[in-house]
Amino acid sequence: MSAPVPTPPSAPARATARTTRRPRGGRRTVAWSVVAVTTALTAAALTVPSAASTDRAATGTRATTGTGTVTATGTITASGTTAGTASGPTAGTATASGTTTVSRSGVGGTAAGRPDAVEQHLSALVRQGAVPAALATTTDRHGRTRHYTAGTADLTTGAPVPVDGRVRIGSNTKAFTAVVVLQLVGEGKVGLDAPVDTYLPGLLRGEGIDGRRITVRHLLQHTSGLPEYVDQAAVLAQPRRYREPRDLLDDALTRPGAFRPGAKWGYSNTNYLVAGLIVQQVTGRPLGEEITRRVVRRAGLRHTSFPAPGDMGIPGPHPRGYHRAEPDGRWRDYTRLDPTWAGAAGAMISTNSDLNRFYAALLGGRLLAPAQLAQMRTTVPADEVGAGTRYGLGLVSKPLSCGGVYWGHGGAIPGYHTQGGVTDDGRAASVAVTAIPDDRAGQRMADAVDTALCR
Repeated sequence: MSAPVPTPPSAPARATARTTRRPRGGRRTVAWSVVAVTTALTAAALTVPSAASTDRAATGTRATTGTGTVTATGTITASGTTAGTASGPTAGTATASGTTTVSRSGVGGTAAGRPDAVEQHLSALVRQGAVPAALATTTDRHGRTRHYTAGTADLTTGAPVPVDGRVRIGSNTKAFTAVVVLQLVGEGKVGLDAPVDTYLPGLLRGEGIDGRRITVRHLLQHTSGLPEYVDQAAVLAQPRRYREPRDLLDDALTRPGAFRPGAKWGYSNTNYLVAGLIVQQVTGRPLGEEITRRVVRRAGLRHTSFPAPGDMGIPGPHPRGYHRAEPDGRWRDYTRLDPTWAGAAGAMISTNSDLNRFYAALLGGRLLAPAQLAQMRTTVPADEVGAGTRYGLGLVSKPLSCGGVYWGHGGAIPGYHTQGGVTDDGRAASVAVTAIPDDRAGQRMADAVDTALCR
C-alpha cells in the first residue's frame, strides 16, 4: 500500500498559460477508467468522501508575452515584455514555433492582469483542496494553443507542475482500442456485427451471458450487458499487483449479465477487456504493440504510451498522482501502479497536447476510413453519464453551452482524472488533475473544458 504523504509547509497554486499559434488547417460515486463527463458514473463505482482543504497556499506570479520558439525540451526563447516574478522550470513538450505567451499566477491574479477563465477554473480546483495539481491544453478557433498548470507536482518536495506533463489517461484508452478494432474492421479481419464467439469461441458464457449473442459493436458501444470486472478495493489495496486479463474476465463472468445484448446502454469496462482480447487474437500481437503501431505513431503522438508488462512508472516529466479515502485524510501517492488491471480499458499514459492531437487526427480522418469513422460517430443516448451525452464506438459526444458538441472520452484512474475533446472545426481542450475529483470539482473541470471550447 502506498505511504501517506507528509503535509508540506506551503504549496504554490500557480496557473501557467503558454500560447502557440499553429497554422490553420460531499460523497460521490466515481467510476475508474470510465468516461469523464461528470464524476457520478455507473458500474465500476468508487465511493470516496469529498476532499478536505488544500494542503498548500498560492504563491508567485509571472507573465511573459513575446514571439519565439519552443525547443524539444520545452525551453522558451522569446523576445517581448516580462512582468512579475516566478520560480520553477517552464520545461515541457515541444510545440511548433510561433507566438508564445507564458504566465504564472497565484489564485488572486497575475502581474500582467486578471487570469483568463480557464486559469481561474484550475486555480480554484487547487485552492479549494479538490486536487493537488491541474493541467490543461487548449486550442481556440484561431489556432492558438495554450498550456496551463496550477498547484504542485509533488507534495513532498513542492516541485512545480511540468508544463504539459504526462499523466495516466484512464478510459481515453478505450478510444485508442476502438480505433484499432475499427481498423481491423476496415481491413476485413473483424466484423463489427459479428458475434464475439467468431474470434473468442466459448469465452463469454455465464448467467445471462452468451458470446454467440454479443457482437463486437455491442462491446465498443457498451450495449452488451456484460458485468463489471474492476474491483476498486483490491486495486487500492494492492496497486502494484500484476493482473492477467483472462483472470479479470473470469471474475466478471461469475456475475450475471446486466441486460440483454442491445437492449440498452450500460457502461462496463469488461467490454473493452474483451475487445482487447479480440485484437490480440486476430493480429497475433499484444494490444499495446498494435495501438503503438497503428495509432500512436500514425498520429504523431510523441508523449503517449501503452505501458509494457511490469512497467509501473510514468516516463518523462509528470506530476505525481494522489488519492485519499477520507475527507480529512492525507493524500496517498499512487503514481506508481501496475496498470495491467486497466489494460485495454484504461492503461495508457499521455499528455493533454497529445490527447488533443489524437482526437483531432481521429476526427480529421487520419486514423480511420470514412466508413469506419462514421460508425464510430454513430451514437446512442448515455444520459446517465450527463444530460445530452451520447456514446459512439469508444467515442463520446457532449453538448456545449455555446451550441454544438465536442468529441472525446475522458477517464479516471487512481491518481489522475482527465476530461476534454475536440470540435469538428478544430477547437480542442484537455484538462487533467492529479486525483479523482468529487462531483463539484468534476463539474469545474467540465466547465473549464466548455469555457475553452466556447470562447
